[in-house]
Amino acid sequence: MLLIQNAHLIDPASQTDGLRDILIAGEKIIKIADHISPEEAAAHTPDASRNNGDPLAILNAKGLTAVPGLVDAHVHFRDPGFTYKEDIESGARAAAAGGVTTVVLMANTKPCVDNVDTLRYVLEKGAKTPIHVESCANVTVGMKGTELVDMKALHAAGAVGFTDDGVPLLSETIARAAMKAAAAEGVPISFHEENPAFIQNNGINAGKASAHFGIGGSDRQAEIDMVRRDVRLAGETGACVVIQHISTKEAVELVRRAKREGANVHAEAAPHHFTLTEEAVIRYGTLAKMNPPLREEADRQAIIEGLADGTIDMIATDHAPHSAEEKRRPVTEAPSGIIGLETSLALGISELVDTGRLSLMQLIDRMALAPARLYGLDAGYLAEGGPADLVLFDPSEEWTAGRFYSRSQNSPFLGKTLKGKIHATVCRGKVVYPLGGQGKD
Repeated sequence: MLLIQNAHLIDPASQTDGLRDILIAGEKIIKIADHISPEEAAAHTPDASRNNGDPLAILNAKGLTAVPGLVDAHVHFRDPGFTYKEDIESGARAAAAGGVTTVVLMANTKPCVDNVDTLRYVLEKGAKTPIHVESCANVTVGMKGTELVDMKALHAAGAVGFTDDGVPLLSETIARAAMKAAAAEGVPISFHEENPAFIQNNGINAGKASAHFGIGGSDRQAEIDMVRRDVRLAGETGACVVIQHISTKEAVELVRRAKREGANVHAEAAPHHFTLTEEAVIRYGTLAKMNPPLREEADRQAIIEGLADGTIDMIATDHAPHSAEEKRRPVTEAPSGIIGLETSLALGISELVDTGRLSLMQLIDRMALAPARLYGLDAGYLAEGGPADLVLFDPSEEWTAGRFYSRSQNSPFLGKTLKGKIHATVCRGKVVYPLGGQGKD
């Protein structure tokens, strides 16, 4: 039993915004009220807890904001195959430290998640962590873009969606067939939108950044070209299509127009794309190299506007761990990607809420409720009878991003002072961060 008192509760599903007490028993919230005394909490104790002699823990959350546990729908835990970068256990610890209680894993592991056995390995290992670990499966066998996986079998085995994230699906014929197959299963299909025909060196914007390094870069047309195709196909097939890690103003407008025309199209924005521009690559080098790359200020502003007006449904980190040795390589050789689980809430507060572009209610919608609804997950809301997954934080408290819980440390925000300190993460009714004995790798 856990009684959280004096919390400022913000819940997008019910539009609650005010002081509340929250009573938790087992994995569920059993009461939310203006005030719950310890005596009243004891009276609400389920018989099973009373018979087991479970003590009532009281957490005074005065000065803290309580929101649903965050749902990150685009995460790489690198397991199986690349566990020197991250594994499911270390990734789960990083998620808990960032207030994320549910993750949706990408499928570009080794072996990739194009078969039921690998999917089962991921889900069974994830079930042993303190958070909820869901996973997508691949769209094509071996991520080769030529043969569709058995979506029916993979969906039945627990895949919540399909994606070949990490590589684009270049064949329009395969893309259309994949959308139809995903639509038949009633699950989202997500696309990595970078046409290699417009890319010389990926991870670096073709423009000021590529000129600084004296190399060819990734032209914005790489994204625009594929988004244009896929929103059209979404309209033709009726599939639930997700445009991953959107980076250009033109792509934002294509999604906006497709939604207006009735297509079932959705989009993700990564915190780095609404926080940084290509100037960061010039300053931080490979620590700010990612696919798609950081673009221009006009693109950053368009992404923020898309988040504000609902064109972009959700914020997803694209948490992409890499080792220090890999990131020390020359800019044309180092892998793309940054970690993001532990800084996403703070970046949303500083870049979106404190600037007046989104309300805190809207931010939590984009970071919890919207992704949960898209993937059909019982998450992203706080209600009596609902899951006891929540995060307590102080939106005005500053903290320094020191060594992360992630196994990798590849972030341009390392060492930066950020705003919005997480004090506790609760998942399945248990405090999973901070947690005694939970060390950083």
